[in-house]
Amino acid sequence: MFATLLFLIGLATATCIGVLYFRDLGDVTQMVMKVKRENMLRFIRNEYRLLGVAGAGLVLMNLAHWGFGGGPRWLWWAGILLNALLLGFPWIWVHVGLRNQKDRARFVSVAEAQEWLSPSSQVLVIQNGQSIRAHPDAHLMRPHLAGDAAGLGGENVIMTYCAMANLGLAYRPEIAGEKADLEVLAQHGNNLILRDNASGQPIQQITGCPESQGQAMMPWPTFRMSFRGLSKAFPQAEVFINPPAKNPILRLFDHAIEMVFASEISRQHRVNAPIIENMTRAADTRLHNKTYVWGVEIAGDAVCWTDDFVIAHGNAVNAQVGGVHLVVAWDPIHESLGVFYNATGGPVAAVDVFGKTVTGQELARFEGLRPGLFWHVWAEFFPGSDINRQGAKTAAAAA
Repeated sequence: MFATLLFLIGLATATCIGVLYFRDLGDVTQMVMKVKRENMLRFIRNEYRLLGVAGAGLVLMNLAHWGFGGGPRWLWWAGILLNALLLGFPWIWVHVGLRNQKDRARFVSVAEAQEWLSPSSQVLVIQNGQSIRAHPDAHLMRPHLAGDAAGLGGENVIMTYCAMANLGLAYRPEIAGEKADLEVLAQHGNNLILRDNASGQPIQQITGCPESQGQAMMPWPTFRMSFRGLSKAFPQAEVFINPPAKNPILRLFDHAIEMVFASEISRQHRVNAPIIENMTRAADTRLHNKTYVWGVEIAGDAVCWTDDFVIAHGNAVNAQVGGVHLVVAWDPIHESLGVFYNATGGPVAAVDVFGKTVTGQELARFEGLRPGLFWHVWAEFFPGSDINRQGAKTAAAAA
């Protein structure tokens, strides 16, 4: 009787934690149920502690069953198979399927990348002097993080990517001067949640800020352009490529994950409603949910622009955000929209992808740009954002 009690306690402990793990970090579960953000963050912070308790429960269950005859055999089999699914699936999905490339990414030349990319493929670009790296959306989709030990011209910079938000952002992986060990864990609000394994803290990708509300990671200027535009502007660039693994088992797994992503993320771009309804705010209907926007936030003042608006206004829009003068510019030759600090003292008529104006002045890129993400994600994290601002903030926008 006592052995059966121990058996049931072990089984119940492991199964309860397994259900929570599968629900909160299983990812696919969010397609059929709404996961509370606080529950997800709890498991992100305590993943291995809780898995340790679940493991102890399984040990107790097995010891009671095999050592003392506790519990029927059919229930033992049911418990083992159920917990293999509940505990195994989320761990394999997150830690194997989405294994990141933050310190071992593969970069090839623009010429080699032509085997993997079409001229119109979108790439996310970062630059440090003559060192330029481009990251195609399709190749970032599975690992979510890309970087290497050499860094960007010697600087420790990692590209982060969220396919649900269509958002790529580069960061220095440091928090309050301490190196952050980033790992992909989940998404909520249709935006990636990372974990700093050094501190255990969840970090929201779109803000770079830990959930503890400490100092955020410093963003690195990130911009989008077509691969065709990259080839013209930066033929010396390195391009991130992430083919499936050579290991035959991992290769099959990688292909399966890419098929899932290709299907579901394609739908995320097509339909108005988010394919995973884990938003915490009502939809802001000023724009279609899946409008691509280029957003900035300075001192609590959030503004975003659409590419068609900038193009319709002569390829350059001058605006003030948080008291800072900016120019939002479309380069039609290189097919890239960027946001630059306007230090000229007057309106700017045009800026190319190199940051040069028609008068030859060179403008610095605004480092906090979120380039080309979905409107509904921007509105989730920056509610009440102004849209397509020209000049200073208006009284209507301020209200």
